[in-house]
Amino acid sequence: MGDETTTGSALPGAYLDRLPKADLHCHLIGTVRAATFAELARREGLALPDEPERIFADINSLPPDPALYRDTRIPVPQGRSADEPAVSYSLFQASNWVVDVLRDADDLTRIVYEAFEDAHRSSSTRHLELFFDGVPPHLESLGYVGSVEAYAEGIRMAERDFGMTGRMIQGIDRSRSGEHALGLVRQVVDHPHEYVAGIGLDNLETSGPPERFADAYRLAGEAGLGRTAHSSEHAPTAVNTVTCLDLLGCDRIDHGYYVLEDDEVVARMRDEQVAFTVVSTTSRRSWRPWRRASIEAMLDAGLRVIPASDDPGMFPTTLAAEYRIVHERIGATAEQVRSMALAGVDASWLPPAEKAELRGRFESEIAALDAEFGLARS
Repeated sequence: MGDETTTGSALPGAYLDRLPKADLHCHLIGTVRAATFAELARREGLALPDEPERIFADINSLPPDPALYRDTRIPVPQGRSADEPAVSYSLFQASNWVVDVLRDADDLTRIVYEAFEDAHRSSSTRHLELFFDGVPPHLESLGYVGSVEAYAEGIRMAERDFGMTGRMIQGIDRSRSGEHALGLVRQVVDHPHEYVAGIGLDNLETSGPPERFADAYRLAGEAGLGRTAHSSEHAPTAVNTVTCLDLLGCDRIDHGYYVLEDDEVVARMRDEQVAFTVVSTTSRRSWRPWRRASIEAMLDAGLRVIPASDDPGMFPTTLAAEYRIVHERIGATAEQVRSMALAGVDASWLPPAEKAELRGRFESEIAALDAEFGLARS
């Protein structure tokens, strides 16, 4: 990768840990601590096949049909990896179990607060944007408004205790219908909330093409909501990302690795400096080397990548760990790492004044870290 622009060939681990960060791609249910899940599972008497901590440690989602990935530009591993557990639990199954043990507004506030606390303490995260799902049947008494207010209370507590900022993203399950998505967005639009900043298409990309959700995204755009989508992650094609930008009006893309399949799309992404939230750690353990090789190729192509944590409680990982991997294993330069941290602020869905204030804070903190660690910048 490119030449270093600081004295020394690598940033110290402590520098990477303390670097101020924004996490724009993080699923609330995927942040839940194993200890919290264990406590709530015992409270609810949930029958599980193993101890909750063991289940979290053994999350390993098996890849889709490997035949889909035989001819990709960056080879996708076809077999299993050496670190896979004897018994694997899928990320989706573990997430469903967590949802099952959430019982009231206090539970929702608690998991949001703990997500912010963990991000703050482990990774020096200053701004966090959390995906949340539709209201499950057993929490219907809260409704959309009650659920969102419970989430918001967790953010307010984190703002008070940790000096953080935060927003929520209404997740759109692409395995559901376009009409279902439109209904979710109507709820968001009809009940505006200062902490709900946008929508995001998630779930396995192969289960629902982005064009299915054009009406929902159009409504979100008319309401001034931010729009993102998981794209070019499971479907080995760049075309879905083009659709997300041109038809859905997305202002950033989650993942995006398979844009590398099309040189013209790569050139467009570089020219337009589309923001990609990338995650080098995935519950599909055998895919981790491919993820990291893809992120390296995206950086080499001049794409604007921003590390994210995705489902940090369940992979497990932290945003600081993702920055370490990007720098120490993938080879991003010190200046690229700093640029990623600032790009996280720029691509956030904070109001303009708050975004400008946060960027100034990041610049000051980075300058202070450089001085403390004796890093001379050219």
